[in-house]
Amino acid sequence: MSLSGVWTDVVGQASAVDVLASAVAGEPGAMTHAWLITGPPGSGRSVAARAFAAALQCAAGGCGDCRECHTVLGGTHADVEVLSTELLSIGVKETRELVRRAALSPAGGRWQVIVAEDADRLTDQAANALLKAIEEPPPKTVWILCAPAIEDVLPTIRSRCRSIHLVTPSTAAVAAVLVRRDGMDENTARVAALASQGHIGRARRLARDPDARSRRADVLALPRKVGDVGSCLRAAERLIEAVKADVAATAEVTDAAERESLKAALGIGTGAKQPPGAAAALKELEKRQKTRATRSQRDGLDRALVDLVAFYRDVLAVQLGSGVDLVNEAEAPAVQDVATASTPEVTLRRIEAVLACRTALETNAAPLLAVEAMTLGLR
Repeated sequence: MSLSGVWTDVVGQASAVDVLASAVAGEPGAMTHAWLITGPPGSGRSVAARAFAAALQCAAGGCGDCRECHTVLGGTHADVEVLSTELLSIGVKETRELVRRAALSPAGGRWQVIVAEDADRLTDQAANALLKAIEEPPPKTVWILCAPAIEDVLPTIRSRCRSIHLVTPSTAAVAAVLVRRDGMDENTARVAALASQGHIGRARRLARDPDARSRRADVLALPRKVGDVGSCLRAAERLIEAVKADVAATAEVTDAAERESLKAALGIGTGAKQPPGAAAALKELEKRQKTRATRSQRDGLDRALVDLVAFYRDVLAVQLGSGVDLVNEAEAPAVQDVATASTPEVTLRRIEAVLACRTALETNAAPLLAVEAMTLGLR
């Protein structure tokens, strides 16, 4: 089907859009009260969920031009609630508020739509609270949950949802959206799309942000800096510090704006006496910001590891003479050097070392120790 209206930015997911559009159109047996949208990072789970929510509210099924479409996509529609988090988990308090919201009748739209963008981050208590609402939903309420994989959601919840799986968009599809939506030239768009490995948001950042490209180049230089034990340990430390610096630079402005906004809301700094509870509110904000920084550091480090896997994938492709396009075209000389100096068996062991590091970090291993083990494995 031809993608148009609110579906335009759901890149490379024609099959999924077909199913969702059929539900919006009211085809027999196509609509249900709870949906679970899964897919790898960068596949556009949140984009698809918001587009679906807009189409449900639109009298024309997602035209993209009406007030309903604009307000849903802009995050201001009265009957669409979106829960997303920058923290490590979603607690029962936030979930119960969603459940309360889901019980309301639509204020003016066609449906009461609840979108949970990070359903995989629900705590056990939160998931149980959500389960009760999904089991007995009001007639005009639609739940749209998003998670990387169906296994990331409790079996009791996913069994009550209709599952839609998104795939990693092709390089051509990602490049096309960068050209169309962001005005990038075709070559820049293609290089960014290749480097992002189908992650639309990251492709956009790489295409637009020279600092992001520079930091990625530093990560890809790591395979040439692991000659002995000392250099391995130094490379691990530099990688961790680079990720922390990247996160700190991004968070500094956001954190400061949040503090000033909270102070203004509390009346701090106006000359009046500090209101009761102000100190506790500021402390709670600081706690949330630290937790968010922890998650951001983990996500940033994981992105770096994915880039390393892609580098060694290119090395393996050269060693096997596969003839496929390199993910890291700009690093072709370095890829060739590493490929010439090793064997496919060594490259596979190096890929395993990077993947083992990712697994260790998922189980809350100390980041520096996990990365040191990895760099020694790369050596």
